[in-house]
Amino acid sequence: MTNGFSDNAQAMSLVAFSAIATITLLLCVMTGPDRDDLDEFYTGYGSLSPMRNGLAIAGDYISAASVLGTGGVIALCGYDGVVLALSTALSLMLLMFLLAEPLRNAGRFTMGDALARRMPGRGVRITACVVTIAALLPLMLVQLAGTGQLLAFILGFSGDSLKTGCIIGLGALMISYAAIGGMKGTALIQILKMVMLLGSGAVIAVLMLRRFDWDLGALFSTAAAQSGVGTRFLHSGVEFAGSSNPRLDMITSELTVVLGGACLPHVTMRMYTASSARQVRRSMSWAVSSVVLFVLVMTVVGFGATALIGRAVIAQADPQGNTAYLLGSRAAFGADVSTGETFLFTTVTAAIFLTLLASVAGMILACANSLAHDVFAARVREMSARREMGLARASALAVGVPAILLATLVQHRSLQPLVTLSFCLGASAIAPALVYSLFWRRYTRTGLLCTLIGGTLSVLLLMPGTNLVSGSPASAFPQADFNWFPFTTTGLVTIPLGFALGWLGTVLSGQRASEEQRHQYEAVEGWILAGAVRRGG
Repeated sequence: MTNGFSDNAQAMSLVAFSAIATITLLLCVMTGPDRDDLDEFYTGYGSLSPMRNGLAIAGDYISAASVLGTGGVIALCGYDGVVLALSTALSLMLLMFLLAEPLRNAGRFTMGDALARRMPGRGVRITACVVTIAALLPLMLVQLAGTGQLLAFILGFSGDSLKTGCIIGLGALMISYAAIGGMKGTALIQILKMVMLLGSGAVIAVLMLRRFDWDLGALFSTAAAQSGVGTRFLHSGVEFAGSSNPRLDMITSELTVVLGGACLPHVTMRMYTASSARQVRRSMSWAVSSVVLFVLVMTVVGFGATALIGRAVIAQADPQGNTAYLLGSRAAFGADVSTGETFLFTTVTAAIFLTLLASVAGMILACANSLAHDVFAARVREMSARREMGLARASALAVGVPAILLATLVQHRSLQPLVTLSFCLGASAIAPALVYSLFWRRYTRTGLLCTLIGGTLSVLLLMPGTNLVSGSPASAFPQADFNWFPFTTTGLVTIPLGFALGWLGTVLSGQRASEEQRHQYEAVEGWILAGAVRRGG
């Protein structure tokens, strides 16, 4: 087999995948809400301990794109990949110190709740729902398309029909997780995912270090020698070598990850599951610790993959390096693999498989909750809990089915533009809206709508012109060249524009509107910043 995995490893992986799918679906059925209780479906009553809630937050934050994509960048680009991985950890720290407690205090179920706390109205809620779906749909496509590619790579098949079948079948499973399990069910899957991912990854990292006699310097120098670019592998510039301004492109990309990753709705919705401000602080401490530990694991495995099998082999298997984490895990065992090592490798593949399942389930749940609560329930003054929960479950189907169909269409394209699109929307539209709404007293409804709509449209307009979409062999459309915005992300323009549009919309609202909003904010300031009262609604 071209992937280097034995028939025994492939058979064990298939059995593990089947077992995980069965067990996780059973967990969702057993822990899902069995009564018409919205708090149980949307937040799980905040019944998780800080450690378990922190692992669930980390599970939502570490998607398959983080595991496979960031691991690939580390293996192919060295230092630049490590900076990207550290940016993901820094992003969660930003959420912990700046936004976590105010979000928990201001919101109830969705991002729309947090924004509408001081600016109620259907327009705000509908816009929040549209931006939520726009930001998470690209990431869902990446995870779903990656599912087919992952199974094809591990199990050794190459037929397009089999890959498409995997996407459809597993997509249906992910919809079931969200619709049946609700917040508590998906939280348990995220916890299981993090335990498997951290446990198996830590063992692989230890085995990798043992191959180099516990000498990190030897690991890094060997990786540089096997990279094909020499010592440049250990310095910045490899990833953005083809950019017109590599240093600026790198800084903008890292800023987009730091701001965007912290504010994506499927991550922020976990803030509402904490029962108190103290619990959200403790939960975020566990989440940050888990993510930092995994960043260290990815760094060792990524450099180890390059050191043991070479950068050229990794790029040949996948130009984006998405298989580097698996290839590095396999290479850590050496030429002769024992039954125990095969079992450990199966645990690694199962953890990544579970990561794909859990990531999409969390995103579908965030979109479904927003669609049901912010759009449909907001239209009816007194909607019954039974009806709203039914709408949330139907919304999971309404979001999931188009995502599956679109994933089958984009599976043969480079998926990196979709990942970047989600982070750009988070950094350019959602981050300014949350910061202004939670901390700026004079922020008006017009300013909020300008931030969300203007930030989103600016990203959608600029993204097709980036070098991820066209103009290079690794782009989504390698045969075309309409690369008129020569950067990897749109953040250089859209992040300051998102903040500027919020300020401009507020200024244009007039002094009277600003004063009204100031008074409204002062009325809820104690709840938002200090958690004096946790209101429903």
